[in-house]
Amino acid sequence: MVAMKRPLAVTMGEPAGIGPELVLKAWLERDRPKTARPFYVIAPPALLRELAVTLGLPCPIEVIATPDQAASVFDRALPVIALDLGYVAVTSGKPSPATGRAVIASIEMAVQHVKAGLAAAVVTNPIQKSALYDAGFKHPGHTEFLAALCADQGIEPLPVMMLAVPELKVVPLTVHIPLSDVAKTLTADHVVAVGRIVAAALKRDFAIAEPRLAIAGLNPHAGEDGRIGREEQTILAPAIARLQAEGITVIGPLSADAMFHAKARARYDVALCGYHDQALIPLKTIDFDHGVNVTLGLPIIRTSPDHGTALDLAGQGIASALSLIAAMRMADDMANARGF
Repeated sequence: MVAMKRPLAVTMGEPAGIGPELVLKAWLERDRPKTARPFYVIAPPALLRELAVTLGLPCPIEVIATPDQAASVFDRALPVIALDLGYVAVTSGKPSPATGRAVIASIEMAVQHVKAGLAAAVVTNPIQKSALYDAGFKHPGHTEFLAALCADQGIEPLPVMMLAVPELKVVPLTVHIPLSDVAKTLTADHVVAVGRIVAAALKRDFAIAEPRLAIAGLNPHAGEDGRIGREEQTILAPAIARLQAEGITVIGPLSADAMFHAKARARYDVALCGYHDQALIPLKTIDFDHGVNVTLGLPIIRTSPDHGTALDLAGQGIASALSLIAAMRMADDMANARGF
């Protein structure tokens, strides 16, 4: 543990989901091997204490007032900056709109701490969006909310979702939209904008001096020269040419069925894929338990475990903290690269 480094700010996530359990387990695993730098959680202390007792996890909770106190507490207890749920009871596996304001406040406070230089990065636990809408949540997801919180003079940054495991990094060029809308939504301008953000982030946050991007074809066999679709010719190839003209190393469009085996992955540092499952299926097949969701393009560092609230597992003590721990380690690496 490096006491002088800024700590990681961890959000509570959905209190009825597995997030609170994962935080307790991540603290218990802090020395086997080290989780990374100290972290603190923005959450109701009573929620964590009650859950620790229920699950039989020997994780003491200590309330801190400011992030700089986390390092001095971390070795003996989980540092918590207190949020108030009022008199709302939390039942594992059953989200309630009544907790929504606290979930939103946890994210807002974590971002404020990082923007103010009090914390190195935000590590978010999964949220249940359906339970947040009544509390005023108006965003499609975490990523868009974070972009709004990071807006400068009303201009929101373009957030880019990257999923990462040690063997592979992927970026879906379109995310949570129907497959039937992908070809209609994807544009060369968007591919170029994402490619620039990804290349810059790999240099700044991952110490890759000359990032190598690979772009997957949208159609089978990358379109077979227009015989099985023309998006490769009309959208992807022009975008690749523009990125190459800017000095960014890019290959593609590649046939997606042949670009994710080990020998092919050695040719690039990140794969940009046309749609959600094209990116996530190979990543989760290679390493399901250690996936990290990283938001590129923001002025702050944000990582998250690559899974949801897992309501069916909540409160049983069986959820794995491996992805959350991987997210903490990646946040630590990125903060080190930025000198935080």
